[in-house]
Amino acid sequence: MPPWPRRNRQADRQPVTPFIARQERFAQIASTQDVVRGWLAAGTPEVCLAVADEQAAGRGRSGRTWVAPPGRALLLSLGFRPTWLGPEHAWRLAATVSLAMADAAEDAAGLRDRAIRLKWPNDLVVEDDAPGEAGTGFGGGAVRKLGGVLGETDGLGTAAPQVVVGIGINADWAAGEFPADLAATMTSLREASGGRPISLAILLDGFLSRLEARVEALRAGRFDVGDWVARQLTTGRLVRLEGHGPVAEERLAVGVDPATGALLVADDAAPGGERAVHAGEVTRIRLADPASPADAARPAGAVATRSTSAADATRSTSAAGA
Repeated sequence: MPPWPRRNRQADRQPVTPFIARQERFAQIASTQDVVRGWLAAGTPEVCLAVADEQAAGRGRSGRTWVAPPGRALLLSLGFRPTWLGPEHAWRLAATVSLAMADAAEDAAGLRDRAIRLKWPNDLVVEDDAPGEAGTGFGGGAVRKLGGVLGETDGLGTAAPQVVVGIGINADWAAGEFPADLAATMTSLREASGGRPISLAILLDGFLSRLEARVEALRAGRFDVGDWVARQLTTGRLVRLEGHGPVAEERLAVGVDPATGALLVADDAAPGGERAVHAGEVTRIRLADPASPADAARPAGAVATRSTSAADATRSTSAAGA
């Protein structure tokens, strides 16, 4: 039985709720981002939702492509009109979507709390268990990409702001079917759970219920800073920043800024020894191995010489995306 009940129609319109103003599911579509953007342009109120079994032209940050076979990933985009959110905090919508999906995915796959981490700024990842600790669920091994988030905005700071947040998460996808060139750096909820079948319908329902609560809190001025900070895998690791200048640089990530959403990296030339890196300033973040005691003792801002590890899951083509 397919993971989604299918009908002969190209798209199934779902009942609206007080939270969801418009919801449609497509068997195949070019991009859910483009569909939702068109709905907002036509006047559809928030929140609107497009879900696809398969995308022919899914995309991620910096023009990267996103692929997944039919029925193996949850692919969707949400449209918001956040007149209730200051433009400087628009990034919190994408973060809120990420947190809601992480919660729902852990529940659907039977994973421990915060087993799904955030790789700044927009990836959902899990860690393999460290060598010799298989089955403990405590991570410490290779980092594998589970999903990605793409936020696109228009009209921020005006009376008619629009935000489209797309998310794709590898769900009921067996490792034997992973693309050969990505298999070493990706995973799915099925694999992270040890082979447990994942229902896309249950995953979507769980996601929407958690998203509604989190968005209502955000509308009331409350953002879950604690969960957002606690899930950051990037903190305490060496990161390679690319695209913000002519030369890539490797820095120690020391945290994230809940006011701006920026990544904080050690830099002895900056006030206080820390520099904020914003998502739009870089095209790629590569994770190195977790910082060693020697790295932690390195003078703030010193550039590490260690090469990045194969745990990096950021590729020009990814198997999880919206």
